[in-house]
Amino acid sequence: QVQLVESGGALVQAGGSLRLLCAASRTINDIGTMAWYRQGPGKQRELIASITIGGRTNYVDSVKGRFTISRDNVKNTMYLQMGSLRPEDSGVYFCNAGENSPWVPWGQGTQVTISS
Repeated sequence: QVQLVESGGALVQAGGSLRLLCAASRTINDIGTMAWYRQGPGKQRELIASITIGGRTNYVDSVKGRFTISRDNVKNTMYLQMGSLRPEDSGVYFCNAGENSPWVPWGQGTQVTISS
């Protein structure tokens, strides 16, 4: 069973950038799709970006053009480069395998706070 650990969250000002990392405990070469999720204060966790093993990406409208998902199948790590950050981007960010049916036990996530 793979474990995923998120990191990179921080407190930044609106307009700033952050890069989140999702480190896997084993190879991700056999994981077809990986994804980032976000849970804002008082909100449900939502899927915001996904990437296939072939590099095809998909984004929720609210982050299109500002966030970039990528994966390094050699380093067994997935990334989320976030730019032009807004206060509404604040929340706990999680990564998982799968897209609409995430199948790895959820980790603790990484906290992102955007100040206005």
